[in-house]
Amino acid sequence: MYDVVMDFLLHHWLGQGIVILFQCLAVTVPLLVAVAYMTYVDRKVWGSIQLRRGPNVVGPFGLLQPFADGLKLMLKETIVPSSANGILFLIAPIITFLTALIAWAVVPFSDGWVIANINVGILYLFAISSLGVYGVIIAGWASNSKYAFLGALRSAAQMVSYEVSIGFVLITVLLCVGSLNLTKVVLAQSGGFWHWYFLPLLPMFVIYFVSSLAETNRTPFDLPMSEAELVQGFQTEYSSMPFALFFLGEYANMILLSALGSILFLGGWMAPLPFLPSHGGWGVLWFALKIAFLLFVFSWTKGTLPRYRYDQLMRLGWKVFLPVSLFWVVLTAAVLQFGGWVPKS
Repeated sequence: MYDVVMDFLLHHWLGQGIVILFQCLAVTVPLLVAVAYMTYVDRKVWGSIQLRRGPNVVGPFGLLQPFADGLKLMLKETIVPSSANGILFLIAPIITFLTALIAWAVVPFSDGWVIANINVGILYLFAISSLGVYGVIIAGWASNSKYAFLGALRSAAQMVSYEVSIGFVLITVLLCVGSLNLTKVVLAQSGGFWHWYFLPLLPMFVIYFVSSLAETNRTPFDLPMSEAELVQGFQTEYSSMPFALFFLGEYANMILLSALGSILFLGGWMAPLPFLPSHGGWGVLWFALKIAFLLFVFSWTKGTLPRYRYDQLMRLGWKVFLPVSLFWVVLTAAVLQFGGWVPKS
């Protein structure tokens, strides 16, 4: 009897493990390719804004440039400063990179195309995104450098400040949907773009996107890596692959926040018009196009806006976004309670 039970458990767990492994690879491999080519698109957009060509030498139209950059970084020597905490110094970029990857476990790419369709998907994403700051703080402290430490302090204050606003943005969407499940959030916006939440919740959509720029340390909020006074901030002492992992984590977080913005406000995998197909591969296509649009705006802002001062950054987060988002939560709750608007889920 014992042998029968063990044989059943072994085959059952092995089969489940293979399925989960395949699902993880099906998400991770395209994501890493997307991260690599996001660096290419970023540089192309900046080149167009500044009337330059951007990458155009390595491969046709410069399409092999991301792989050349990755190969160059892999072949470089990993230098650990003699006064740094070696273990934490190397763990920090791994934390930043892994937290950007494991968050994708609950992101639905189309109807039924999700690794874990849990009922608290939004809370899971919020928790994982909050953990990302630890990689930056550990990197700044373990480097034993004043520039890196100041960059880590800035990043901690910045990310915590704007996470509060993002939290209120999530609450407004949850009030409208009545569920924490990301699939139900998308299904609640079915029926055409006029049902997407970016229309009734436009101020919250703007707050979410600007807070996403601050969360990912992107211009005009790239103060933790401000080269004018901090050399390269918390990344100052890093080289080779640890340096690359920070950038991979940053771009993976950009894609993640764009995906979450698409799910919360732009209908996820839903087509903009009800007569267009939204199932299967078509849903993945619509979802990818919406993510690409938001990523283009990420690059656009970096090529056009000047960097904020730190006091302006804190003022925007605490004195503008926090009161507005809190007011919108109360307003949304009042409309739902007294306006007769029943959540679809």
